[in-house]
Amino acid sequence: MATLLTSRPDIIAILEDRGYRSTAPRRAIIRILEDMHEGFTAEDVGRELPGVGRATIFRTLKLLMETGVICRLNLMDGAPRYSLSRIEHHHHTVCVECGKVGEFRAATVERLMRVIGEDIPGDIVGHRIEFYVNCDECIGDEPS
Repeated sequence: MATLLTSRPDIIAILEDRGYRSTAPRRAIIRILEDMHEGFTAEDVGRELPGVGRATIFRTLKLLMETGVICRLNLMDGAPRYSLSRIEHHHHTVCVECGKVGEFRAATVERLMRVIGEDIPGDIVGHRIEFYVNCDECIGDEPS
């Protein structure tokens, strides 16, 4: 059974603990991200912060990915979408209708990876699993 994840990290503390400065643009971007409960794009962040340059937004998103604070997801059409990470290792669901991103952990997936690992030459050093779904809200919005 999959476990849904809901807690959020203290992003500023994570960056400061790793030696990164807490600049005004970074704090503004992080405030916006903390309010985004679904997946988001760099363009979404830019619309919310017209005074912050596009390059600053992309650099900050890259830094947040490198520190494990956010995840980058590739949608079925190849467009990048991001989500805040709630734990270190997890998997994602992405709604193909509204773009909502969910995170989960499933012991079954991890057991499957161990079994598959026995058949793959070399050592598996990581994996990503994304399920593309129609979320409950979008299914509920469909006409009867």
